[in-house]
Amino acid sequence: MTSGAERQFHRAMVLGVERLKREIRYNAARFMEMVGELGGAEAARQLLRGRDASDGFTTLWEHGRLEMSVEAFVLLPWYRELFTEEQLETAERRLREHHFDVDAFLARAGRNWPAWVASDPTQAG
Repeated sequence: MTSGAERQFHRAMVLGVERLKREIRYNAARFMEMVGELGGAEAARQLLRGRDASDGFTTLWEHGRLEMSVEAFVLLPWYRELFTEEQLETAERRLREHHFDVDAFLARAGRNWPAWVASDPTQAG
């Protein structure tokens, strides 16, 4: 049985992929396969188990869109409960290593909850 947070996270992953396809022409087909098979939260957990960031993370970094990464989404206050401390630390470390301002991202997102989830996180704040 999945929680409301898990369903919402899954939906956020699907909508995020659709948006990235429109906005930067990035088709995250492998990630969507994982999401379809495992659900959004478990797909994220698998990506966070890897030693290194995924190819998708690298693509988002190259386009300046790390706010749309799995790593960024798992750090949002309303999804944190779905992940272990180790997974959260991995996500934050990867983002910070790529010079992503985690604190500013979380501040913008937090001020706009719950509208942030359904809107454009790049425009939050």
